[in-house]
Amino acid sequence: MFRRSLYKSPAELRSMLVAGSATAAALDEARRLVAPGVTPLELDAAAERVIRGLGGRPNFQLVPGYRHTLCVSVDDDVVHGIPGDRPFRAGDIVSVDGGADVGGWNGDAAFTVVIPDAARPEVVAARERLSEVTEQALWHGIAALARARHLNEVGAAIEDYVLGEGEYGILTDYVGHGIGREMHEEPPVFNYRVDRRGAAVRPGLVVAIEPMIVAGAVDTFVRDDDWTVTTADGADAAHWEHSVAVHEAGIWVLTAPDGGAAALAPLGVAPVPIP
Repeated sequence: MFRRSLYKSPAELRSMLVAGSATAAALDEARRLVAPGVTPLELDAAAERVIRGLGGRPNFQLVPGYRHTLCVSVDDDVVHGIPGDRPFRAGDIVSVDGGADVGGWNGDAAFTVVIPDAARPEVVAARERLSEVTEQALWHGIAALARARHLNEVGAAIEDYVLGEGEYGILTDYVGHGIGREMHEEPPVFNYRVDRRGAAVRPGLVVAIEPMIVAGAVDTFVRDDDWTVTTADGADAAHWEHSVAVHEAGIWVLTAPDGGAAALAPLGVAPVPIP
C-alpha cells in the first residue's frame, strides 16, 4: 500500500511546473545542437547553462557518482550513457535524458533524434521508425494515464501499442518512476503489462513515464563505465520520457511546453493546465 505522501498537494504541483519548464528548455537546447561533429559533452555543457540560467541545478549531478547534466546514449546504448568527446556522426540515433531541480522540485524528460545521412537512407529510416514508435508509445502511455484508475494501466497501453507496431522489444529491467522532491520516487511505472494494479490514479500523482524500446532482443549489459546500458545483440535503441502530473481537472505534461496538447489530441485527450 502506497503512502499518502505519494500524492502532491495543488501547491506542490504548481511548484513542479517550474522544474518541468527548465527541464524542457534544457532538452530543447540539447536537441538544437545535435549534429555531426558536435560532441555529447557540448550538449551537456549547454544544457547545464540553461538550467542554471533559469535558477535551477542539474538533478543528474545530485545522483551519487554522476557528475554530468545529461545522459547521452548513441546507437546500441539504451540509457545512462556518459557524455564523452566522441563527435556525433551522420546516421547516429541519439537519446538524450536530463532533468532539473528548481526550488527543491524535480523534472525529468528524454528524447531521441536521428541525424540525417544521405549515404545510408535505409539505416536512417529504420532508426527514425524506432524513435517514432518509442515516442508514440510514450504518448499512448500518457493518454492511458488520463483515463486510468490504476497506474499499471499505463504499461499495458504501452505494451499493446508497441506489439502492434512490429518486432520491437520493450526493456523490462528499467522502468519509469514517481517524481517530486526527489528525481526518483515511488511508484514504479512499468512499460509493459504486470499482474498487479499499481497506485491509484488520483489528483497529486506525478510520474515520469519513459519507454525504452529496442530493435532487437531486450537483453542488456552495463559497460565498463558502470553506467551505460547497452543492448547485448548490438541492436539500436530509443528512449522517450516526460514527467506528468494528475490534478483535479485532468493531466498536464510538466516537461512539454504545451502540456502535451498537440501530441495527445490525436489520442482524444486534452490536457488541462494546473490551476
